[in-house]
Amino acid sequence: MTGDEIQRVASAIATKLPKAELSYPFGDGIPVFKVMDKMFMLSSEIHGKKFINLKCEPQHAEMLRDIYDSIHTGYHMDKRHWISIYDGDQINQELLTDLVQSSYELVTQKLTKAQKNILKMHTALD
Repeated sequence: MTGDEIQRVASAIATKLPKAELSYPFGDGIPVFKVMDKMFMLSSEIHGKKFINLKCEPQHAEMLRDIYDSIHTGYHMDKRHWISIYDGDQINQELLTDLVQSSYELVTQKLTKAQKNILKMHTALD
């Protein structure tokens, strides 16, 4: 997938997640997806290469970087807990779906009990 495709597909996946909200806290060209005000995905571009950043468990992130040439430590993020996904032949929709959903779930696990209840109620309504 190209960087454009990765950003488009990942954004479509993120948009469908419960209580996911799109914002631009870092400027117009940097879409950020949050759940309950906690970031789980960011899209950007560096040196003409488009990419997305996703939260990831450190051991899983290390494994992904070993397997996929186009997955790196999170650009401009905590290198242990974030990954950056750039264009590459190995990147496909199934992988992106898994990684975006995993990032979302990692963030929702850290929500307060009250926030989790709000999320649970919203999910039940959908």
